[in-house]
Amino acid sequence: MNESEDEPKDFIKLNYEKLSTDEVSELVISPCCGAVSLFIGTTRNNFEGKKVIHLEYEAYSPMAEAEIKKICRDVRQKWPSVRHIAVYHRLGLVPVTEASVIVAVSSPHRVASLEAVQYCINTLKATVPIWKKEIYEEEYSWKENKECFWADVEK
Repeated sequence: MNESEDEPKDFIKLNYEKLSTDEVSELVISPCCGAVSLFIGTTRNNFEGKKVIHLEYEAYSPMAEAEIKKICRDVRQKWPSVRHIAVYHRLGLVPVTEASVIVAVSSPHRVASLEAVQYCINTLKATVPIWKKEIYEEEYSWKENKECFWADVEK
């Protein structure tokens, strides 16, 4: 594969199936890149002393996908060497230990891919309309991302 056949690509997916780290990381592999960086956000079994049974995610998919595309454009402006970007987010029920979100970025060198992955996940949590419901043993709670820009709005 020559470099012209490996044009930069963005892979964005919101779905209800279990996420595969292998599938997502393979999407961003490129012969001209020496770095693939991943972030995998998983469901943990506790929050503030409560036992978490599972999480449930909802999204307004068209708007969420548009916001993720903006994040990808921003990444390409900030780190021009980034080759491929993949952002996969699971919707619906996510059991403990399973992935809710996977972000993968490839670049020729590690610094760009590591910084871009961190930017992607932080910006996703701050701007993308995906909502999380934590299901505990005896109750549930909709969680607002503390990073989201609308969290500071007076209620």
